[in-house]
Amino acid sequence: MSFRATVESMSKIMDEMGITELDLERQFLFGVYRKHIHLSKQQVAAPAAVVPTTLGTSNMTPAMASANPEISGYVLKSPMVGVAYLASEPGAKPFVTVGSAVKSGDTVALVEAMKTFNPIKSDKDGVIKEILVTDGQAVEYDQPLIVIE
Repeated sequence: MSFRATVESMSKIMDEMGITELDLERQFLFGVYRKHIHLSKQQVAAPAAVVPTTLGTSNMTPAMASANPEISGYVLKSPMVGVAYLASEPGAKPFVTVGSAVKSGDTVALVEAMKTFNPIKSDKDGVIKEILVTDGQAVEYDQPLIVIE
């Protein structure tokens, strides 16, 4: 079984059993490798109930409306838990801005995980419609980062 298949299998079992932490230890000829892993999932909040008033308008406050915006377009999601960065280094020009054109394969952000910067590449040609994260924001697995039209 490949390493990836092993990790996927372990992840599935951990999810089924409700386990969120794992300690790994492997002995080698010249030492011992130990690793503590903490898994987390993005909690999906239930949408707020909207009750129409007698005038046909809803009682949704502006804060409630901005908390659950409808996202339309192609959404690039984080492939891992980490910290999102919108530029290659502090003070540098961002990879993309709202309204900029991107091609498939262009780097649009970075996600740092375990001191490794992983490029997030567009897998679609289009125009950046919305950037859903801020520079330096912690992100969860499968969290929407950028919307492309």
